[in-house]
Amino acid sequence: MSLNTKTVCKLTGLTQRQVNYWDKINFIKPSIREASGYGSARLYSFTDLVQLKVAKTLIDQGVSLQKIKKSIAYLKNNFPDIKKPLSEMRLVTDGKTVFVLTRNKKTLLDTLSKGQLVMTIAVGRIIEELRGEVEKISQKKTHRVKIRGKSYEVILHPDLENGGYWVECPELPGCASQGDTVKEALEMIKDAIEGHLEVVSEDKKTRSVRTA
Repeated sequence: MSLNTKTVCKLTGLTQRQVNYWDKINFIKPSIREASGYGSARLYSFTDLVQLKVAKTLIDQGVSLQKIKKSIAYLKNNFPDIKKPLSEMRLVTDGKTVFVLTRNKKTLLDTLSKGQLVMTIAVGRIIEELRGEVEKISQKKTHRVKIRGKSYEVILHPDLENGGYWVECPELPGCASQGDTVKEALEMIKDAIEGHLEVVSEDKKTRSVRTA
């Protein structure tokens, strides 16, 4: 799954400026495709999405970006098998520090106090919630448009990689278009259907002349 910056922002509540800045400072970078120049799009994986959401949640709870970065550095040093702590470990915060669930399910490790153990309760189901949100925005939507007095069913498919929608008319194979918004996509498929019908009509006329 590839998610563009706009989709990532919608799912995490982050601003595009935050996401771009975190990429720039090597905090959370897009693992599928980095920006390579003006107009190029960053593409994030689901794991990236989870990391961004966890970081946003910690910040909302009062933990500074600097403290989160220090916590990640601690976790990477002490848990070498964990490549991306924000998506692979269960983290909890009290607004002052970041804790990670240890093998002892009743104990959390304080990542900013050099291994001090504290008692607390683990919370959150970020991964499950994000998975549900991604499935929701990925669902295709069916609409009907009227052309030349006839109603046609068209299917809108969200484009999570490039943004916007691509739309098809199953009744007319090969008839498809796209748009940045639902309204634009529906207008574009109307034009595509008109064009498709015109081509079919001209083709019928040509064949009729040849057989006459």
